[in-house]
Amino acid sequence: MTASTVQANALDDARVQLAEAVAVLGYPEGLHRILGAARRETTVSVPLVRDNGDVEVFTGYRVQHSIARGPAKGGIRYSSEVNLDEVRALAMWMTWKCALLDIPYGGAKGGVDVDPRTLSPAELERLTRTYTQGISPVIGPDNDIPAPDVGTDEQTMAWMMDAYSATRGRGVPGVVTGKPLDLGGSLGRRTSTSRGVAHISLLALAKEGIAPSSATAVVQGYGKVGADAADYLAEAGVRIISVSDRFGAVHNTDGLDLSRLRAHSEERGTVAAFGGGLPIDPAAVLELDVDLLVPAAVEGVVNADNASRVCARIIVEGANGPTTAEADKILERSGVLVVPDILANAGGVVVSYFEWVQAQQGYWWTLSDVERGLDDRMTAAWSSVLDQAATTGSTLRRAAMALAVGRVARAHRARGLTH
Repeated sequence: MTASTVQANALDDARVQLAEAVAVLGYPEGLHRILGAARRETTVSVPLVRDNGDVEVFTGYRVQHSIARGPAKGGIRYSSEVNLDEVRALAMWMTWKCALLDIPYGGAKGGVDVDPRTLSPAELERLTRTYTQGISPVIGPDNDIPAPDVGTDEQTMAWMMDAYSATRGRGVPGVVTGKPLDLGGSLGRRTSTSRGVAHISLLALAKEGIAPSSATAVVQGYGKVGADAADYLAEAGVRIISVSDRFGAVHNTDGLDLSRLRAHSEERGTVAAFGGGLPIDPAAVLELDVDLLVPAAVEGVVNADNASRVCARIIVEGANGPTTAEADKILERSGVLVVPDILANAGGVVVSYFEWVQAQQGYWWTLSDVERGLDDRMTAAWSSVLDQAATTGSTLRRAAMALAVGRVARAHRARGLTH
């Protein structure tokens, strides 16, 4: 499956999930169209003068799917696979994620079609500032708040905040989240998505009657989310037997030494050739016989081609859209418990919300305050989804989507945007 096919499927999958929720909720076609349409789509040219004087022109995007429940919120992705359809899908999923966690945001997403590994730090800064200038008319602390995503980090957010602030003539720390602590970032933000994934994973294991000390797990995508999620799970007693990244994978049935693995990955830039386990085909990691599978990389990795070979009892979606609609049906027939992305990986947007609140108030919380608030929000959302699934006899994804879409629809109706 090619990258373009995965991206196209991501938007198709997002639309299928919405259509199923609309059918469950009994909404009319007009409301369905409103819920499925992005409020604003912005495409900008991003010229970059390379260090050698050459000029390249990249394309940047910012899609605001909804502002019915509050300002738009969503990450910025730097990847050569970014395109408008991918950003549309990710923005829509952000809308449902924020609604499900009862955060007063709508959904947005952005990105630039560039491989950040090919740029020097100076080039990345120039690219980020130019992109920020291009989208500055549509972002801001009261209307659209970006955050880090694939290929971006807290340094990217610092450059974005500075570039946006320059256009306003004052410091505007609330324009982005995921910033460095010295610029108004929040304690606990860097690992918040990972912590949320691990927290939900442990709740899912408990639901299935599996003790962490006897559980085995695989993390597909040992990166920004997957590495810390693996550490959190291991701290709880889960045995991580295999991890993968885009360059390779490693397997050890006795459990990987995660401290050594992290050191190796940071030094080499990959888990490949790690001496604490055997090399394995990265695709095979998804099919290992484990209690828990955490796909934490990109969209569409569990699909119609491999879903029937997935042996995990539980899938907790650390990435956005890692399971296609076709795979969902196969996994449901196989009895695999799939915890959807809009619940499982919502920890990042929860703590982004906390960071935004702190910036608006000019008052910063302790790490224990942040982590306690994150755990409480994730547990409450998990309980709501479980109750909805039990009441309706549906999968966790359908239950989560029905709850989220229902909240957004009620906001539209309350604002008088539909009947």
